[in-house]
Amino acid sequence: MGKTTGKLPYMEYGPGDDRLGGAKMTYLDSNILVTVIDSLNTDYIIRLSQNHKAFIPKENVRFRDSGIIHPWNLSGNWKISGDNRYDYLTINLPEKLPYRSIMHVDPARIVIDLFGITSNTNWITQLNTAKEISRAWYEQTEDDVMRVIIELRHNQHWGYQIGYDSILSKLIVRVKRQPIVNDIRKMNIAIDAGHGGDNVGALGITSGKPEKEMTLVFAKILETQLRKAGIKNVFMTRNTDTSLSMPDRILALRAADPDFLISLHLNSSGSDTVRGTSSYYRYIGFRPLASAIHNRMLELKLNDFGCTGSFNFALSGPTEYPNCLVEIAFISNREDEKKILDTKFQKAVAQKIQAGLRDWLKSMNKN
Repeated sequence: MGKTTGKLPYMEYGPGDDRLGGAKMTYLDSNILVTVIDSLNTDYIIRLSQNHKAFIPKENVRFRDSGIIHPWNLSGNWKISGDNRYDYLTINLPEKLPYRSIMHVDPARIVIDLFGITSNTNWITQLNTAKEISRAWYEQTEDDVMRVIIELRHNQHWGYQIGYDSILSKLIVRVKRQPIVNDIRKMNIAIDAGHGGDNVGALGITSGKPEKEMTLVFAKILETQLRKAGIKNVFMTRNTDTSLSMPDRILALRAADPDFLISLHLNSSGSDTVRGTSSYYRYIGFRPLASAIHNRMLELKLNDFGCTGSFNFALSGPTEYPNCLVEIAFISNREDEKKILDTKFQKAVAQKIQAGLRDWLKSMNKN
């Protein structure tokens, strides 16, 4: 028996790996009870339920001196409420046990599997203070897996956070409400300049310019243009050439609580003939943002390198806010690199990203 610990513990589906790590199942809260059944390289294999297991980094587990495995963990009653910005679903549970979440679209839903839980929920109380959660219910999909379904009032997912009460074994799902989408000036926007400090990134094929330097150039131009457009709340993950780990960026973004995040990078390939622009997202509920920006970036006469989902980049992992990674162009391609170094192109990129944001928000005015 152990408990989750460390910065941003997470579970993976299996032992697969690539340069961005294995396919992540979900981020977890700390102090969640886990049952370790095996070990493989840098991961422990944990039992989630009778028919499910997951992989978790060894550094994210601390063992307990003793522990009791209960034959039944019964869920209690639910409550749905809201304050001035968020809705909340609280579920009383006997232990802090693992979970995973999935976004559904058409209709927009948050689906959460609670592992090791059997229903004894006989009350689901919803107060009128809840504005974004339309309704919630559960299905006992397996004897020890309880599925929570949260249906949203708007088509666009604006983010959610799952965690436990600091004292009680009470699961809290915090759902962000849709902000005022018809006025971008009232929104909180986060910009991430990729890499930085000792994380140099790729190098320009002819100029030798490091990616970390150029992403900061693009990020600052985008920040300037957004502020000129009247947007006061712009959060930059970095303003200088500084080293920032991915967990530190994620935690800083969590504290900043943006309405959405744009992360800027420059692509690279082993072949200098590969070129083009691309955008990336992890969760299907955040695809509209990535797609809108990608469509506008193609107006710069860049090759179409695609809009890619299920992307395992660290900053694509948080569910708290829509996010999009933009690979502006290939710094490893001579023609793309010329554009990247061109000040007119740098300003045009910021303009196209802004246009994509406005397209995305405009599409919601009908909802």
